[in-house]
Amino acid sequence: MAHYLLAGLRRIYPGRICTFTVIACLFGLSLPAQAKPVRTVQGNNSIEIYAKGLLQLALSKVPGKYAVQETIPNTSEERMVSMLIDNQLDVVWYATTNDLEERLQPIRICIYRGLLGYRVLMIKKGTQHKFDGIQNLEDLKRVSLGQGRFWADTNVLTANNLNVVKVLKYEGLFYMLDGDRFDAFPRGAHEPWAEMQRHPKLALDVEQNLLLSYTNPFYFFVNKSNTQLAADIERGLRIAIEDGSFNDYFFNDPTVKDAIEKTNLKSRTLIQLQNPGLPPKTPVDDKSLWFDPYALNE
Repeated sequence: MAHYLLAGLRRIYPGRICTFTVIACLFGLSLPAQAKPVRTVQGNNSIEIYAKGLLQLALSKVPGKYAVQETIPNTSEERMVSMLIDNQLDVVWYATTNDLEERLQPIRICIYRGLLGYRVLMIKKGTQHKFDGIQNLEDLKRVSLGQGRFWADTNVLTANNLNVVKVLKYEGLFYMLDGDRFDAFPRGAHEPWAEMQRHPKLALDVEQNLLLSYTNPFYFFVNKSNTQLAADIERGLRIAIEDGSFNDYFFNDPTVKDAIEKTNLKSRTLIQLQNPGLPPKTPVDDKSLWFDPYALNE
C-alpha cells in the first residue's frame, strides 16, 4: 500500500518529495528536530576553551537539543552581561556575585570545582625578592595586585584591605605587570602557565612561595527567563558528575594538569582570605561539587 501511495505522490509532486519524507508522513515518523543554538562568546584563552568544552559536555547529556555556537567577540564582563540580559547571548561564565545572581540565573555547580579559589601570583621576572618573607595577610598588603575592574575576586581582595590596582581590560593586565604598574597579578592556580605562553615577549613569571585561598564559585549563567536551558545545563552537569565524565574533563584539561603538576600547593604558604560577598545560596556543603587539592596524594 505504501509503495502505491509513494508512486502516486511522486507523479503528483515530481522531484519534490524525498522517499524519507513521504515514509515519515505515511507512518507517523517525526523528522529530526534541528538542534537549538546556544550562543556564547568567541575566544580561545584557557577559561573560554575550558568553559565552552564543559558546556558542550553538559549539553551532550541531553542529546539532540542544543548546539553551542560562538557568535559574539569577547569584551568586558559588564557588556556581556548586558548582552545576555538583552538575549543577544545565551550563556556566559563568571565568578559569581550577589549582583550577578540577582540579574542573571546561575547554575550553581562550580565549573572549576573551586580551583579558582586557589590563587598564585603572576609576577615580573626578577622580582621574587618583593615576596620573600611574606607570611600572612598583613605582610601581603605591602605589594600591589592588578585585577579586572568588575571581577568578583577584585571585591574579595579589596574587602581584605589589600592594595588593588583595577584595570578595565583583561589583556591589559599582562602588559601593565610587565611595565611595573603593579607588583603581581593573582591568577587561578591553573591559569598562569598558558597565559605566559600566550605572551612570550613579556617578562612574566610565577611567584614561588605563596598561595591565596577563598571560596570563589565560577558558574554558567543564563537569562532569568531561560529556565529550560538552565535546567538542562544543570541536569547535564549533574549527570557528568555522576558518570565521572566531569571529573575526567577537569583532570585532563591541559591547564588544570599544569596547575597540579607545577603549583606544588602543599609546599606554599597559605594565606586565607574572607569572601564577604559569597552569595548565601552557594552549595558549600556539597562536597561532590568541590575539588580538594590537598587530598590528591592521599
